[in-house]
Amino acid sequence: MLSPEDNDLLSRVGPGTPMGELFRRFWIPALIPEELPGPDCDPVRLRLLGEDLVAFRDTNGRIGILDERCPHRRASMYFGRNEECGLRCVYHGWKFDVDGNCVEMPNEPPETDFKHKVRMKAYPSAEWGGYIWIYMGPADKKPPLPEFEWATLPPENRWQKKWHYNANYMQGFEGEIDTCHTTFLHRFVDFSTLSPGLAAAHSNWQNDGMPSIHIRPTDYGLYYGSQRDAPDGAYNWRITQWILPSNSIIPHPKYPISSRAYIPIDDDNTFVFGTSFNPEAPMTPEEREYLETGLGAAPQTIPGTFTPVINRDNNYMLDRDSQRAGNSTGIPGVNNQDRAIVESMGPIVDRENEHLGTSDKAIISSRRQLMQLAKDLQNGIEPVLPHNPAMFGVRAIDVISPSDELETVVETHRESLRLPAG
Repeated sequence: MLSPEDNDLLSRVGPGTPMGELFRRFWIPALIPEELPGPDCDPVRLRLLGEDLVAFRDTNGRIGILDERCPHRRASMYFGRNEECGLRCVYHGWKFDVDGNCVEMPNEPPETDFKHKVRMKAYPSAEWGGYIWIYMGPADKKPPLPEFEWATLPPENRWQKKWHYNANYMQGFEGEIDTCHTTFLHRFVDFSTLSPGLAAAHSNWQNDGMPSIHIRPTDYGLYYGSQRDAPDGAYNWRITQWILPSNSIIPHPKYPISSRAYIPIDDDNTFVFGTSFNPEAPMTPEEREYLETGLGAAPQTIPGTFTPVINRDNNYMLDRDSQRAGNSTGIPGVNNQDRAIVESMGPIVDRENEHLGTSDKAIISSRRQLMQLAKDLQNGIEPVLPHNPAMFGVRAIDVISPSDELETVVETHRESLRLPAG
């Protein structure tokens, strides 16, 4: 359980909040490139960490992410004209470049220098690894871009998607580091539309609903090993990675590997950036098809939005006959099942009245770490990870081992895990 004060500390991400300031020390994914498809394309609204922004790609292809409100009379720049290397407010014609400089002020006398005294809030952005990233923190603390393994691969080696969660970032993320729920929430009768790796993983998970959980905090977050019994006296070890502030690497016995970032829109809503990747070869058409349409697929979204087609307005397409026939939830698809349960908790879950058990060790540890880092930042202690970009490149594994010791498994597979030295 958490006190209401600690729950607010963990969940609130707006400007000036401790957790919001921690998130602002990291580069975070903001957009997919298709949202800004070319020079002088339509601007798009963007809400992140409780701030309303507008994003555009200028005539030279540079990306700008600005405060949504024009500094003149606070009209929305979303309605602006994206032209000639700037975004022009249609109310009085003030135009701003990607850095927030006012480059034209046609309703002021040309001899004045007023335009040089007016700036818009503008955040640094970068295209990297198939996403458009934003840095919303202090300029003098800006770190290098994070070197996630998938971000360093050729585009043909990865598959990516963005969707919306109607819940606080931490609720969705806690499902990523909760291996135990897979035995129960994702119990299926038919694995035929899962990818081979995910089908093999589900077969292992569903045979043992009480794994032993072993937590190892790190400078980048933590990894944990879930230990389940396997045939012939061996053990199925799943080593899952949590990378600050809200990134997961989920293990599968076979490629592709899954990674997700839970990025707060505000306190009550989240964007999920899902990446599946094969570090050794281009993704095959069959792998991409599984990720688009299989049981483990990311949600199909309503055209022109990031809202899943299967959502709480249609009860996530709950089918009671399917539930009675053996599907644990009666809800189609792993992602939809996760989202239904997470969103059912409410926008911000009441953690004061929960009762955590031994299977929740990773959740308990991650909460403590996040809250401590937020408190440290309040006291002037900066997080270490953002300025160590290679630390983001760790990997998760799902292996069968004769050993019942996590350290032995880690040392045996250290190269595959891509753990930092030391």
